[in-house]
Amino acid sequence: MLLRSSIVFTPLPSPSLRHTKTHPQRLTLPIISAQLPTTSYTVSDNALESQGFTLHRNTDGLNLDHLNSVFVAVGFPRRDPDKIRIALEHTDSLIWVQYNKTQRPVAFARATGDGVFNAIIWDVVVDPVFQGVGLGKAVVERILEELMQKGITNIALYSEPRVLGFYRPLGFVADPDGIRGMVYSRKQNKKKY
Repeated sequence: MLLRSSIVFTPLPSPSLRHTKTHPQRLTLPIISAQLPTTSYTVSDNALESQGFTLHRNTDGLNLDHLNSVFVAVGFPRRDPDKIRIALEHTDSLIWVQYNKTQRPVAFARATGDGVFNAIIWDVVVDPVFQGVGLGKAVVERILEELMQKGITNIALYSEPRVLGFYRPLGFVADPDGIRGMVYSRKQNKKKY
């Protein structure tokens, strides 16, 4: 998927979070040419603002307890705020949406990676009260664009099977060219010798 933007990105402090509930499926974005993509967003910045939302590209003003509430609302386990803070310090890119009436986060996504070739998108969440208005697409499209503007073209994410259909129209494919992801699991079959 090629994306375009008139937004100028500034480097963000590194942030990061993890979510493994069931066996997520790894989706990857097909490798994209090195030229800067051109995109129009599904939901423009102006449309978001007119609906009472503000986009943020760093952790300034992000209340971690409120973010944790959104995680819990979508089925993630409650997380230790100190660990969330450490994770966010190790994140390369993040986008979050604030609902202006409540001054609380209602959508969030972040990415980690090597800063050159590869990135993984994590923790894409939208408060269930605000689902269906385009906030999920808004954060994913913008984080993809930011990663591609940095020259990162191998972009993957882990998704619950029930929401795979959300990511496909955004350019993600499961197991491209037969590539299969693996996840380390502490639950291993113990063989008796």
